[in-house]
Amino acid sequence: MKIKVRIADKKHERLQIVTDFIRLDSALKLANAVSSGGEAKTVVLDSMVKVNGEVCLQRGKKLREGDSFEFSGVVYEVTK
Repeated sequence: MKIKVRIADKKHERLQIVTDFIRLDSALKLANAVSSGGEAKTVVLDSMVKVNGEVCLQRGKKLREGDSFEFSGVVYEVTK
């Protein structure tokens, strides 16, 4: 007996920046994924954010064009 499992498609959004990089905590705020810097710090330190597919615990992680981060079922692509 085969069991079919459908994995929910993740929502994708683009996050446009005008600088060379953006810190992860700032990117979460800019994307309106969190409401404050304190909330950004908490979700990162609670292993709730992935950067380029891997859990990231560095809220100051520099994201550049082409990087992506995922939070709460949404994947954000950093673009210029």
